[in-house]
Amino acid sequence: MIIGKNSGQNSWEQQSLYTIIKHTPVLEHHLSRQIMDKTQEWDSREERREEYKRIEKLITKIKEIQEEVKVVLGKTQKEIKKYANRKRAKVDEYKVEDLVMLSTKDLKYQVVSKRTKKLTERFIGPYKIKKIISLNAVELKLPSTVKIHLVVNISRIQKYVEQVEG
Repeated sequence: MIIGKNSGQNSWEQQSLYTIIKHTPVLEHHLSRQIMDKTQEWDSREERREEYKRIEKLITKIKEIQEEVKVVLGKTQKEIKKYANRKRAKVDEYKVEDLVMLSTKDLKYQVVSKRTKKLTERFIGPYKIKKIISLNAVELKLPSTVKIHLVVNISRIQKYVEQVEG
């Protein structure tokens, strides 16, 4: 079912999709109220039945539109989530006493001393994790020669992998 605008008609069928979805319980109440008001004016039962059928069709149509919108929104949410999570990497989980390497990217003055930037190691260590502060921060056991704060973000560390001889 496709919802579109007709030429200038202002009936329940041509209401905006948002209004229909948002106010369905209100519409049902309003329509049932209309029926009660009109029952006093009607002369025959046939007119009542026709009006009941028309209103029931309208309510069913509104509910069908709501279900279709829910399905479309669900598909759209899945698609958006898929594209949003495309570039997100899985985060390594660290434990106390794990060995990690510390990035020298922001430690230029502490580590470089008299070497050139090109010859400086990218990571130094390994160092042990003393305490896990949060999912994004850990406290390291650093020697006194490295003059930085002991708590570092996990973006600045990497798990230490022992080298295999041979």
